[in-house]
Amino acid sequence: MKKKILFLALFTLVGLLAFQITFTNIVGANQQFTLFEFIAPIGGLIIGPVIGAASAFIVRLIHVFTDNQALDWVTIARFLPMMMAAVYFGTKTKKNVIIPLLCMVLFIAHPQGRSAWFYSLYWLIPVLAELKKDRLIMRSLGATFTAHAIGSVIFLYGFGLPAAVWIGLIPIVALERGLFTVGIWASYLVFNNGLVILTHKVKLPIVKKLINPRYLISKNFFKYSS
Repeated sequence: MKKKILFLALFTLVGLLAFQITFTNIVGANQQFTLFEFIAPIGGLIIGPVIGAASAFIVRLIHVFTDNQALDWVTIARFLPMMMAAVYFGTKTKKNVIIPLLCMVLFIAHPQGRSAWFYSLYWLIPVLAELKKDRLIMRSLGATFTAHAIGSVIFLYGFGLPAAVWIGLIPIVALERGLFTVGIWASYLVFNNGLVILTHKVKLPIVKKLINPRYLISKNFFKYSS
């Protein structure tokens, strides 16, 4: 139990630091994406999906209070994208496809979403990525589009963005989520291989247990990590 609390605390600290660095603005809202979007999903594989999701929740909660945000349903709902991205990244189960498919249904059920229904086809990506989950890049791709699916539905119902906005976002999403995919992929590789260096300098068995040998830079690197 003490180990889990330690992992949770350390990864939450990393998440809080990442939250301070803006990556890009969110179209249709006076808010930003931060490097937290790169870091939060990888917690699902490093410290486990439950603790990883809990870390993402805590980071979001702290940010709400420090930024004096109102605890309305939209703010609370925005906890979910990174939490579920961590779950997707850290698990391999067919149940992961339920979330993006449900988001497609909810998006098309909304009048504005129905007029831009083809936007929701993006959320077939995490469904297909689940088939190749051993490859790190597919984990990253599926995780970021799972977060995208949930976030889009929240913004649709919370702010009522018109269909024209969603249609205009289609090419932007391709570029944005491509960058997020690479960012998540690279972040995990840095953490995983960085832990190897740490274990050589600091002989801590607790750290060694977090290392995934499949995704270390080695002769098998391109077999699983790409």
